[in-house]
Amino acid sequence: MQHKGEQMKKVRKIFLIFLGICLACTTVSCAKRTEVKKGDSYIYCLNSDRTGLQKVSYESKEKDPLKAAKAMIKELKKPSEEIEYTPPIPKDVKVKHYELEGGILYLDFNAKYKQMDTVEETLVRAALVKSLVRIEGINSVWIKVEGADLTDSSGQVLGYLNEDDFVQSEGASPSSYQTGTLTLYFSNEAGDALVEQTMEVRYNSNISREKLIVEKLMKGPETSVAKATINPDTNLLSVTTKDGICYVNFDKTFLKGAYDVKPQVTIYSLVNSLTQGTGVRKVQISINGENDVKYMQTVDLSQPLEADLGWNEEKK
Repeated sequence: MQHKGEQMKKVRKIFLIFLGICLACTTVSCAKRTEVKKGDSYIYCLNSDRTGLQKVSYESKEKDPLKAAKAMIKELKKPSEEIEYTPPIPKDVKVKHYELEGGILYLDFNAKYKQMDTVEETLVRAALVKSLVRIEGINSVWIKVEGADLTDSSGQVLGYLNEDDFVQSEGASPSSYQTGTLTLYFSNEAGDALVEQTMEVRYNSNISREKLIVEKLMKGPETSVAKATINPDTNLLSVTTKDGICYVNFDKTFLKGAYDVKPQVTIYSLVNSLTQGTGVRKVQISINGENDVKYMQTVDLSQPLEADLGWNEEKK
């Protein structure tokens, strides 16, 4: 009887252990990948009806950024495990070539990429870029198709892309618009001080406020009592904000300067405008990704700059 009782205890113990394992497995399987918590690592997929973005938990084992990018793109094509999301990259869309240089990931897709309709392509591009720039060592993405740079509907090369180019909320369509007020600083007529201009704007919600500010400064003022501070031939390569610092990257044309405007007026036109109502504390200006330069041999751009209201013209 004693021997039989000991056997029963062993059986009961084994049963409890087995039950515990089953409960643990059930708990793990119930954890949805779409339930991303603060601090979790994740990628962006598309929601079930492919009209918006959806965060999905994802942990990369790769330390090398290029290998991590390849593994992530493979994950972005993988069939979904839950009905709440779908893989953003269509099955027949493939990357022919990868290249990582200076923090920029160049992706060359096959011709199938261009067979996506406009809305789907925008969402796929948003999911792709917003996911890839989360990898340490990748700051922006440049997309090509069969060796040719990807362009927008007007034929303009999209160039460097980062998460600030896609700022819509998860689950939302990337085509909504919003209105707002910008406080911008342009040059006075003498070119030696800044004048404030308030501008009402309606803009695509996919564009960050910081990028919108830079684009409006490049277009110039709406009044005749002020003038532009940036060379009109300048190309804006990227605008991104991280930890209170706005990184603005121009091509080398920016260094030629605007006509009859002091170098400091141009620089603080950007800095003072970008630090108005955006949460930006400092601005780092780069030329083709490099900041070890002096603008017009006068203003050192090697470090982020804070606003200097001393260049603002006193209101009469």
